Amino acid sequence: VGLVGKYVALHDAYLSVHEALLHAAAHHDCALQVEWIDSEQLEGSMGPACLSEVDGIVVPGGFGMRGTEGMVVAARYARENQVPYLGLCLGLQMMVIEVARNVCGLQKANSGEFCAETPHPVVDMMLEQRGISDLGGTMRLGAYPCHLVEGTKARQAYQTAVISERHRHRYEINNRFRSQIEAAGMVWSGLSPDGQLVEMGELRDHPWMVGSQF
Repeated sequence: VGLVGKYVALHDAYLSVHEALLHAAAHHDCALQVEWIDSEQLEGSMGPACLSEVDGIVVPGGFGMRGTEGMVVAARYARENQVPYLGLCLGLQMMVIEVARNVCGLQKANSGEFCAETPHPVVDMMLEQRGISDLGGTMRLGAYPCHLVEGTKARQAYQTAVISERHRHRYEINNRFRSQIEAAGMVWSGLSPDGQLVEMGELRDHPWMVGSQF
């Protein structure tokens, strides 16, 4: 499994993700080899070549734009080559940006966190976060309920209709682009109780390309 992130030089930065992968592998009686892949390297001449030997890709959370274009490369490789992909928080957002750019044709699609001038902010700051100047401890933090859509991979994985997972973010999928991205093959498989926040997304015609905002 390729773990694609910007902090891979310090493995402990992704300790919880690595341990979860180990536990999942043990549960399924599988041997696991994790390839630590620096997302910045995917932005250069190496491109996605280092992904050719992995059986799955995980893009975990993070903040700031460094290395994010490499995560978009990883998401595109997973989509085009039918490689299983799990995006966690930032990993979901990069997956959505990739689909917006390369399937919807919104070539300048981006997150408002990285490019305030983008004409297509498919990921943008949550409404209740705007205008906050004191950033300490003011993110969307803690456990929130999520309703899973019947017939989706997310619902099949959890085997229940309502889950509660922990969050730590300021940015979300922009509702202005939800229908356009959905028409390109994305399924919004997990939503907040009022339906206004995307909590999970997955590609319709893919073995397993799933992302969660939590």
